[in-house]
Order: sequence, then structure tokens, then C-alpha cells
Amino acid sequence: MDEATNTILANLKRLFDKINNENVKRNVLQAIPFWTASLVTGLFAVLYARMFAYAEGMGLSVIHGHSWMVFILSPVCFITAWWVVKQFAPTARGSGIPQVMASIELATPRNREKVKKLLSLKIIIIKVISSIIFVFGGGVIGREGPTIQIAGSVFRKIDQWLPAWWPKVSLRNMIMTGSAAGLAAAFNTPLGGIVFAVEELTKMHISYFKKAIFTAVIIAGLTAQGLAGPYLYLGYPQVDNPGYYIYAGVALVAVIAGLLGSGMAKVMLVIFHWKSKFKFNYQHILYLLFCSLLLASLAYFVSDGVLGSGKEQMAHSLFTHDKYQPWYLAPLRIIGPIFSFTTGAAGGVFAPGLSAGASVGSVISGWLLLSPSNTNLLILVGMVAFLTGITRSPFTSAILVLEMTDRHSLIFHLLLAGMIASFASMLIDRHSLYDHLKENYIREVMGEGETVEPDEEEEEPPAAVIDEEE
Repeated sequence: MDEATNTILANLKRLFDKINNENVKRNVLQAIPFWTASLVTGLFAVLYARMFAYAEGMGLSVIHGHSWMVFILSPVCFITAWWVVKQFAPTARGSGIPQVMASIELATPRNREKVKKLLSLKIIIIKVISSIIFVFGGGVIGREGPTIQIAGSVFRKIDQWLPAWWPKVSLRNMIMTGSAAGLAAAFNTPLGGIVFAVEELTKMHISYFKKAIFTAVIIAGLTAQGLAGPYLYLGYPQVDNPGYYIYAGVALVAVIAGLLGSGMAKVMLVIFHWKSKFKFNYQHILYLLFCSLLLASLAYFVSDGVLGSGKEQMAHSLFTHDKYQPWYLAPLRIIGPIFSFTTGAAGGVFAPGLSAGASVGSVISGWLLLSPSNTNLLILVGMVAFLTGITRSPFTSAILVLEMTDRHSLIFHLLLAGMIASFASMLIDRHSLYDHLKENYIREVMGEGETVEPDEEEEEPPAAVIDEEE
């Protein structure tokens, strides 16, 4: 820590030493790291979103203008994005959510150095660089998972910078809070951030960290809104009051999309297991060439809709008269994430998963000859169900889609789709993609023969932001 920072902290300490009420002083001091990290997270999320969108738009415009360029651009960007991660920060690869989950499990005083391998300033830099290069080359990835790892890294770094005299703050609570704030800022979905933290990240009782989650989500979300405006991730699709008959379509799409989402995750895990046997760099490069040229060929000969995060396809189906996507776009939107996420470059599956689910809902609606309004409903249902198949987080998936589109009248349809998809996806695998990858990251950062054990002396929950259990 530099001299200027130390001076600021020393002046802050003298200021707070003048406060006579010890409880007030302790509560405020414990809250400051959460508030500061949330503000920084909001700033990072907006900056990263704009850089990511610009890179994706530039890459797709090059490919649209000169379609043959995809055979050059994709291999170069795929290999470069992988090399940056492998050379400088191997744990920056992929989504970032499994890394955060592993960090939460490792976040005890004894394992603080292990957490540093998963969450750090270097991770932030490499995550951003790799994912931007990757999406510029047509990689089928999203920025939402990476934003969560970036946010977790911000919160961990601020926790590390706290001086010795600062009241103790729980690193585990910092990481969980940062992850929720990151998701809220990435999607502009505050409720989604809260539900994600509770459903996906931890088994702890919410009473231990609910104030931290709420304050972080609000601060990060307001910061992002202040810079980007009160936007919706997708917009306001038209959905009229559907009749009871639509529940049959909801169930059909939920089962199919849930199975496809879980199946896609299972294929990814099989590929990861196969790649774990690679011993030489040339094997990874050959795989990268195969993935990039496969997607380039599909883009050139079939449809360039296979490339990118898929947000453009979702918006097109929801907000134009061309509701029904061609049947082949759904499998393309599933193939794309498989051969992008398994490359080892940085990038998430949230947005591609939502896009694949939207394609499934659109195609099935076309087969059922539904009205445009009911088609929009099944597109949203497909998004919830497919994401649930990947994450096994039905409530998070439903709340995210609900907040992204402001269609609160569909809450029961979306929750029903998430629950049906959750049960259907268990036929393929009882655990989520993130659960499997989390265990891999824990093994990667732990030494030979080491196991994750709780410390005898647990960290004290911060009073300012953590409720006491009733």
C-alpha cells in the first residue's frame, strides 16, 4: 500500500477515534469496505459492459461486411484469448462464477492466500482483455459471469487493503456480497443479485449477510444506473393475458429447454475431462483451431447468428414481427457456447444460455402457430428453462428474466418453467455445471494432499451489515 493511502487511512483513524460511541464507530467502520467496494463494482461493471458491447459489435460488423474474414478473425482471436489467460492468469478462464463459489468455500483465515489465486487485480485485467478479444472474434460468450468474478476480486482486494486496526470483516461475506453486486450491476437486476447470492453461492442462513447483500446491490446498481441510465437488459416485450391453455406450451418448452441446457452443460464437462489429458500446448492450439473454424464455417455457410453473445437474436425475436426463428438457429446457439466455453479463454454462459433458450421457445412457438404475444411468453419461458438447466437455480433464472423485461404479470409462468426445467434437467445430471467446475478450481488452488477444513477460529460477522440470527 502506497504512502498516500496510508496517510488517508491514518487521518481516517484519527477522525473515528474522536467518536465516543464505540458501537457506532465499529458499525460504520465495518460498513465502509462494503459500500466502497459496491461503488467501485458499479463503475467497473458499466465500463466493462461498454467495452464488451463495442468489441462484439465491431467484430460482427467486420464479419457482416466481409464474411470471409471470419476464417481469419476467429482463429486468431480464439488462440490469442486463450494464450493471454494461460500465460498470465489461468484461473481467469471461463465464466468466473465457479471461481467465486470456490473462493467462498475457501474463504477462511487459513486459506486467504488460496483465494488470491481466484480473485485478484490480475484476474480482473486478464478477464477483461481475454473476453474482449474472444467476443471480437465471434466467441459465443457473455460478460455477466466475468463481471461476477471481477466484483468478487474488487471486494477481496478492498478487504486485503484494510489496515490491522480496522474492525474484522468476514472475507466470505465480502465475496458473497461482491458477487451479488456484480450480477445486479451486470444485468441491472437487483432482486436477481439477491436471489443469486442466496440460491447459488452459499448454504449459509441469509440472516448472516442480508444487510450486506441489500446495501451492496443497491449501491452497485445505483452506480451502474447513474452511468448507463435506468435501462432494461432486453426491454418491454408485448405479452397479453394468456389463457390457461398456454400452460401446456410452458410445460413443453420448459422440459425441452431444461433438458437441452443440462445436456449442453454435460457435453462441456465431457470435453473438459478429455482436455484435462492434454500435455502439450499444440494439443490445445489444435482444439482452438477446430473450435474457431467450426464456428466460422457455420457462420459462413449456415448463419452468422451462431456468433456472439446472442443478445441481438433475443431482441430480434421479442421486438420485431419476425417472431419465429428458423429451426436450425436453436442447435446453432447450443453448439456455439459448447465450442467457445471449452476453449479455456475468458467468457461466461449466462447470455448465450439465455439466447439458446429464447431460440428454443421461438422455434416451438412457430411449430404451435401461437400468436406473437404468446410467442413472446414462450421465448421468456425458454430463457428461464435453459438457464435453469445450466445453473440449477430456477428462482434466480426466473427473477433475472422477470427484471430484464419488466413483465411482472408473468411471474407464475416463469417460476413454473424454472421448477419444471429443474426437475427435467436432473434426468441428465443431478449437479449444475458450476458445481462441477467449482470442485475443479478448489483442487487446482489447493496443494497436494490439502483439504478444505473450517478454521477453529471463525471470522466474526460484521455488525454494521450483518444481522444476528434470531
